Amino acid sequence: MALSCFKAYDIRGKVPEQLSVALAYDIARAFAAEIQPTKVVVGYDIRLESPEIAASIRQGLLDAGVNVVDIGLCGTEEVYFNTPYLNADGGIMVTASHNPKGYNGLKMVRAGSRPISGDTGLKAIEQRVEENNLPSVEEQGNQGDLSQFLDKTPYVDHLLSYINVDSWPNMKVVFNSGNGSAGAVIEQLIDRLPIEPIYVHLEPNGEFPNGVPNPLLVENRNSTAKAVVDSGADFGVAWDGDFDRCFFFDKEGRFIEGYYVVGLLAASLLNVNPGEKIIHDPRLTWNTIDIVQGKGGVPIQSKTGHAFIKEIMRSEDAVYGGEMSAHHYFRQFNYCDSGMIPWLLVAQLLADSTQSLADMVKERISMFPCSGEINFRVSDIPTTIQRVTEYYAEYNPRFDHTDGVSMVFSEWRLNIRSSNTEPLLRVNIESRGSVDLVQEKIKEVSGLINQGER
Repeated sequence: MALSCFKAYDIRGKVPEQLSVALAYDIARAFAAEIQPTKVVVGYDIRLESPEIAASIRQGLLDAGVNVVDIGLCGTEEVYFNTPYLNADGGIMVTASHNPKGYNGLKMVRAGSRPISGDTGLKAIEQRVEENNLPSVEEQGNQGDLSQFLDKTPYVDHLLSYINVDSWPNMKVVFNSGNGSAGAVIEQLIDRLPIEPIYVHLEPNGEFPNGVPNPLLVENRNSTAKAVVDSGADFGVAWDGDFDRCFFFDKEGRFIEGYYVVGLLAASLLNVNPGEKIIHDPRLTWNTIDIVQGKGGVPIQSKTGHAFIKEIMRSEDAVYGGEMSAHHYFRQFNYCDSGMIPWLLVAQLLADSTQSLADMVKERISMFPCSGEINFRVSDIPTTIQRVTEYYAEYNPRFDHTDGVSMVFSEWRLNIRSSNTEPLLRVNIESRGSVDLVQEKIKEVSGLINQGER
């Protein structure tokens, strides 16, 4: 059977058409047969279908003779943390992240929270399910044991290890969990921090009464921005559903592009880890490279996507990696992405400085203005990329093919690539100090792309 829910990095699809409870059971047994774990951590997010899918995953693992630790309702990074913490051989998170209501999925890791993606086991798991190449329950022998670990204290303790709370003044911060899974962790952190919290959409609710938790959607940002302005908060933070990404708003309620947050966090970590390596994606690069080199660090470019970033993080033993899409990776966090560590580090930066968050990024935005990611739906992505590339080739740019095509000119650069997760063409443009040049090139590139759709 065709399994449309298997993607490049994870499993994701509409429930039950693409991902059913029965299919989840078979996937769990295929995971057990392929990875051969003794113990696996299983968690799930706030989506309405998640508890039932998680139960099916647990049963599939138990029937395969695997011991299962149920960590309950959580964020994806809690699976990343607890897999090594509980000495498990793997972890499975039931989540569809920021996808619309009615979708669900699975994110899988091996021991040490190493990602399982297309070329590191996911295709093999898919093949086993397709071919029904699964040991029968009778062949498997003994059932696995089921236990629970619902204590978030070790995870919260780890988060607090990145900061020095004793140096913090009292702060006021807006927290918007988007009715996702972040609320319980935020509340436990706030109990131990000198912060006056302003909560927005804190309660977990898989009905998504305030819209799908995805702050990248412009229409979802107003509730955070308004709460920051109305409360006079120092800054605001918003998360997606499984809170592996976080998004920032300054005290004026302005949304800060993830690109500039990467530079902030790189500088913060290089202050205490001088000379270390920093991983970045190829979509927008100049600001990050300038900051990292200025701090004496070593910038290293990786293909976009968590599996690629994590692989290079490990091979280079990098202290931090950041993507402009608001994924932030930390060596101390098993080289995995976290949506909680970044806001704590930003708060620490504010505690150690007289500057506001807006002040911290203002100069960088002025030095390297960018378009933000612009998405296009086109009939033929490869042909469109070729048309744009051929147009600019006569201007003799420096080409980079790490991910899609990057074209670097003296005063501006362009990255054009196919999305790894959606049928979209993605474009990013930045310049050296000229907002007008960015706008000019957005118009020019958009015209070239739309030319083929007429």
